[in-house]
Amino acid sequence: MEAISVFDMLKIGVGPSSSHTLGPWRAVQRWLAEDLGEVAPHRIELHLYGSLALTGRGHATDVALCLALLGEDPVTVDVDSIAPRVEALREARQIRLHDQAVAFDPAQDIHFHGDEALEEHPNGLICRAIGPGEQRREAAFFSVGGGFVLRRGESGGSGPAVQLPYPAQKPSELLAHCDATGLPIAALVRENERAWRDEVRIDAGLQAIWTVMVEAAYRGCHREGTLPGGLRVQRRAPKLCRGLLGADYGGAADAAAWLAQLRELKPDFSQMLRWLSCFALAVNEENASLGRIVTAPTNGAAGVIPAVLLWHHCFNAGATGADIPNFLLVAGEIGTHFKKGATISAALGGCQAEIGVSSAMAAGALASVRHLKSSGTERARHQERAKRLKDLLATAGLPVMMTPSHIVPVMVGEPSACKQASDLLLGDHAIYVQPINYPTVPRGTERLRITPTPLHSDADMDHL
Repeated sequence: MEAISVFDMLKIGVGPSSSHTLGPWRAVQRWLAEDLGEVAPHRIELHLYGSLALTGRGHATDVALCLALLGEDPVTVDVDSIAPRVEALREARQIRLHDQAVAFDPAQDIHFHGDEALEEHPNGLICRAIGPGEQRREAAFFSVGGGFVLRRGESGGSGPAVQLPYPAQKPSELLAHCDATGLPIAALVRENERAWRDEVRIDAGLQAIWTVMVEAAYRGCHREGTLPGGLRVQRRAPKLCRGLLGADYGGAADAAAWLAQLRELKPDFSQMLRWLSCFALAVNEENASLGRIVTAPTNGAAGVIPAVLLWHHCFNAGATGADIPNFLLVAGEIGTHFKKGATISAALGGCQAEIGVSSAMAAGALASVRHLKSSGTERARHQERAKRLKDLLATAGLPVMMTPSHIVPVMVGEPSACKQASDLLLGDHAIYVQPINYPTVPRGTERLRITPTPLHSDADMDHL
């Protein structure tokens, strides 16, 4: 059964295309690491086939290849430095690899084979290293949509095989797990994600995705100008944003300040629809400008999920920060089922493989968040688990702090002991309990923060 992580469906990257920009970028990174890890060749050639060749220049495929060879990563590259970095490479006509100069002239060594295609997939790339005596070593890669890359002979998946606690190849199997456990989709998906990463990294990853989505919308709503390409298309999101905020809007210092302003608005139904369009347009225009966005599940459809999540976060009474990770977990999980059962590649499924999938992901995630707010079943189970743990700790004579929430704090009162207790639990017993020290809490009230979930059994609590 294929295992795909939510973080494979929602990836931080650079526009404009997941299959033509992000995929080739990742392919060259893999090639450098796997094939040229120790020895630098004399020269490098990159050969594009099929759709990569036919529309590669318009999708900045050549730019992505250059950035990969320069050692840049789509998650961390300074997007404002992309144009000067690539221009400098075009002038130097060489890269540095293992402290050696390697000849690479983008004008001569990136080959667009528009009349040829590799048989495995329409988006083919051959990376070729030329050494002494014109000896050649090459590898073929395929950009199969959504930033996913396969080397010739590989099949899909999220890296090394993992055993998921709740595997599901199709949606009916996922819902069967929900029925059997009484847990919502978001909780099940979170448990599956722990097969790849711990709770801290899950939360940090989801927060990073949300931050990039908000930043992309903010930049797109405030950057005037013309989109790349020969059609001289003017950016539309800034004008739409100003019109919705009114003539007195003087801008916002940063994305957080802008978001706070939006949450103070009370738009009517017509205005909310225009905000939805504004958010989506802003992100899409950033994507078209080689801006940083979240592939969700592709770059071409990157505006839909942040638009719906921003709309919910800003304009729905009762929306909280807890909705954000739940929304993203469910959206990502829905995307995995399209990838498993059909495709998210426009080269194979047309535009509906991108925009249709992203719309379904957003709709399902919004329905899930709304359900959790209206249903008492899941909340009751969560509260029952928290109460049992509080009672258990109190019976054991531990200084548990009784609170009305699902969070279970245990008073320690000394910072080094608090950190030591957390380290011992993790190192010796594989249990993560967060230490809370000053300045989060006043000095002398340092505590351990235990967060039981509906999935924690009586045995888990007894073990703790």
